[in-house]
Amino acid sequence: MTATALVLGAAVRPDGSASPMLRRRVLQAARLYHRGEVGRVVLCGGVGRHGPSEASVMAGILRAEGLPDSALLLEERSTDTIQNIGNALALCPGLREAVIVTDVFHAPRARIIAAHLGMRTRASCPPPPRLLTLLPACLRESAAMAKVLVWILTGHRLP
Repeated sequence: MTATALVLGAAVRPDGSASPMLRRRVLQAARLYHRGEVGRVVLCGGVGRHGPSEASVMAGILRAEGLPDSALLLEERSTDTIQNIGNALALCPGLREAVIVTDVFHAPRARIIAAHLGMRTRASCPPPPRLLTLLPACLRESAAMAKVLVWILTGHRLP
């Protein structure tokens, strides 16, 4: 079976375009596809503060990058990382290995969630953002990691 990439969502701008973080992740997935490292790309993310869904914005970018619709699967309901991965598993029964495409500061938490849900993963991260963007993201990740640890310790499996 060809490898599957799970591209985890990030913000959509008020005008409906991808935030820089979302665009970086999507272009990383395009690189993986064009190098033949993945054959299927699951795009994870529902409607956040602004529509359309993160997954549909990602799909538009990947189509422009030459990926066929047959390689794309959209998960358009999730609003956090736990839901991203849980809903992707529901869309892809039997998926037990994947390449998680996200930013370097987000990858450890995403991989912990995936492992808790029974997946083996590796991360593929785009080049990191500017330092001024990276610092607040790392602080946010600390709080989010605490939420995930509580989720795991209280015995939850799926969102």
